[in-house]
Amino acid sequence: MGWWQISADTLAGSRFVISPFAEAFASLRLLHAADAAHPGERRWLDAHLPAYRRRLARDPVTAQLIRAGIGREWTADFLSPAPRDGEPFEQEVARVRAADPEAARADLTVSLRGPVPAVLHRDDLPERAADLLTYVWTTAVRPYWSQRRHILEADVVARTARVSRGGWASALDTLRPGTQWLGENRLQVNAHEYPPRELSGAELVLVPITTQRIGWVAWGGTDRYALVYPCAGALADSGGRPAPASLGALLGTARAGVLVRLGSPLSTSQLVAVTGQGLGSVGRHLRVLLDAGLVERRRAGRSVLYSRTAAGQVLVEATEARNSPELGSEA
Repeated sequence: MGWWQISADTLAGSRFVISPFAEAFASLRLLHAADAAHPGERRWLDAHLPAYRRRLARDPVTAQLIRAGIGREWTADFLSPAPRDGEPFEQEVARVRAADPEAARADLTVSLRGPVPAVLHRDDLPERAADLLTYVWTTAVRPYWSQRRHILEADVVARTARVSRGGWASALDTLRPGTQWLGENRLQVNAHEYPPRELSGAELVLVPITTQRIGWVAWGGTDRYALVYPCAGALADSGGRPAPASLGALLGTARAGVLVRLGSPLSTSQLVAVTGQGLGSVGRHLRVLLDAGLVERRRAGRSVLYSRTAAGQVLVEATEARNSPELGSEA
C-alpha cells in the first residue's frame, strides 16, 4: 500500500480546498474512462463525450498523450499539479503549460511503466495538455461550475463536521476507498505498493471533486501535497431522479424534490446544493415536511441532518410505483 508519514503539525494545518482545475481534470479523466457511476454522470457523458472524441480524432498526438498520461495505476505528475487555495482555473492550468517538456516525458515513462512512444518525443506536450484541459473546462465544466461548487462546499461542510466530531482520523478514513489512517502518523493514500513519503513540515490539502470512482494524489516538490477525493455519493448526482409527477401534484414540485432527495440524511446547505433552490425556500419546505411528519431531523455535531420518516418513505415509494411504466402510467 502507498502511505504518507504526516507530522502532527502538518495534520493540524491540513485544510479542505475547492479547485476548479481539479474538477476539470477529474472531468477529463471521466471522459477518458467513459464509465458513468450514476445517471447524472451518464447524462453528462452523453452530452459531452461525442464532441470530446471528435476533438481527439482531429488531434492524434494529444489523444496519444492522454492515453499515455492517464495510466492504470499512476497519472503523469505534470498533468495534475497540487491545487492551491483560491486559484482560478486559468492560473492553475498555466502551471501545466509551464511544465518542463523533458520532465513531462519522464513523468510519462512512470504512467506508462515503460518507454514513451516516438510520437510523443516532442517539446509541446505541456502546451497540448493545457489546451485540452482548457477545452474540457470551457465546454464541459464551466457551464455547471456554480452548481458543482455549491455541491463541493456542502461536502466540505459535512467533512469539517466529521472532523469536529471524531477528529482527523475519522475524516480521513472516509475520504475514498484505499484511504485510511493507520496510526503512528501514517496515512494510507492508496492500495498500490509505492514507497512511503515523508510529509513533515509540508502543506497538505484535501480537495473534493464531484466525479465518482475517481481520485488521486498530487504534489509540488516536497512542500505541498494534495489528496483529491470524490464528494459524498448522496451529493454527487446533482441532477438526481425527478420527483414523481403525482407527488409533485400533491406537495408541489419543489417540495417534492426535497422529499425525494432525503433518502439519505442531508443538511440544509447540502439540500441547497443538490436541489438548486435558495436557502429560504429549502427551509420553508423542510418546515412543512416536518410538520406533516414526512421528514425528521437530528443533530450531528454542529450540523442538523434531515431524512425521510417511515411515512415519508411510504409516500415516495407509493407515488413512484404509481408512476412506473409497469402500471400503465405515462412514460
